[in-house]
Amino acid sequence: MQRNRIYHFAVRWGIPFFLLAVFAVAVFRLNQVDKTELVNRAGQTFETGVVTQILQDNIQEDGTRVGQQTVLVRMTSGEKKGEELTTTSSAGYLFGAACTVGMKIVVLQSLAGDTAVTAVYSKDRGLVLITFAALYLLALCLVGGKQGVRGALGLIFTFVSIIYVYLPMVYRGFSPFWTAVLICALTTVVTLYLIGGPTRKTMAATGGTLSGVVIAGVAAALFSAASGVSGWNVSDIENLLTLWEVNGIQVGGLLFSGLLISSLGAVMDVAMSISSAMDELCAQRPSITRRELLRAGMRVGRDMMGTDSNTLILAFAGSSASMLVLDYAYDLPWLQIINSNNIGIAVMQGLSGSFGIVLSVPATVLLAGFIYTRKKTQNQTERAAETISQP
Repeated sequence: MQRNRIYHFAVRWGIPFFLLAVFAVAVFRLNQVDKTELVNRAGQTFETGVVTQILQDNIQEDGTRVGQQTVLVRMTSGEKKGEELTTTSSAGYLFGAACTVGMKIVVLQSLAGDTAVTAVYSKDRGLVLITFAALYLLALCLVGGKQGVRGALGLIFTFVSIIYVYLPMVYRGFSPFWTAVLICALTTVVTLYLIGGPTRKTMAATGGTLSGVVIAGVAAALFSAASGVSGWNVSDIENLLTLWEVNGIQVGGLLFSGLLISSLGAVMDVAMSISSAMDELCAQRPSITRRELLRAGMRVGRDMMGTDSNTLILAFAGSSASMLVLDYAYDLPWLQIINSNNIGIAVMQGLSGSFGIVLSVPATVLLAGFIYTRKKTQNQTERAAETISQP
């Protein structure tokens, strides 16, 4: 009994910890890269500070702001830490901030000897972002219990994989599409393993998720070939071309790789839900046949198709809300709207991801049906063979 417990512990945690160590070493080696300097930032840094006094405000009688504020800032980081500097803050929506006394800000600082040229970059939001992320993880753990903690670990692993694996590999010139496939495979295996453990349910959900993600990528590639919309039609292509010329980054594949990553969560949700439902059905009714199990799995999957497809459609529509409002306000012709690159990209992302969700349902059902009833079918075959061989 003791030996079985040790073996189970080694399989459940020993192998994953070993693979995690290998992953950490690979990540460290992968991030040893020298980045090409695209912009000269010599002497320029971003530092934190606190507004201590408003020397000249730019607020108007109607509440709007025009021009610049002149403020006194006490620096809290960098070479000028502890000193008070006079700086300006623009009235723009993208840069600058409507400063008030006591506000924590980020200062763009350029030093040349003893001379410091500064400007307010934005309000310091770092603590707010970290706090909200921590509160979300805390809520996930408190509400979800052990499963919530495992889900939080999976989320952290996904974040690390995108930042420290996907970005360095793309920067080194690897195909963004296949790099995204690798990231999706890694995060799917780790997340579902943390949630379900080394079980047949995890195996079926993993296979269904990867099938759906690949299907979404194939659908996007077919849409691109038929419509002429590609990764070269994105709005920031001018900046991306610089990366292509300097570093050889395959910018044309970034659009499709982003689609795979964005559709992963919804596809994973569908695959795990179907796999879990079919596993529970087998546990409650061990005598169920493969055909009955497949029918039940498809009924569960059909109920999930509509809502999860809406998830991606609404997500991409929501991200394009500003563009849609502008198109509506300018009363652009239908032919101009439907044939614009931005609309084409949004439609491709939404529909291709939905293709992945819809077709991951039968893929997960077939895979789970085969895995869950394979042993039962083998036993039935062996018993039939024994019956025939008896005199």
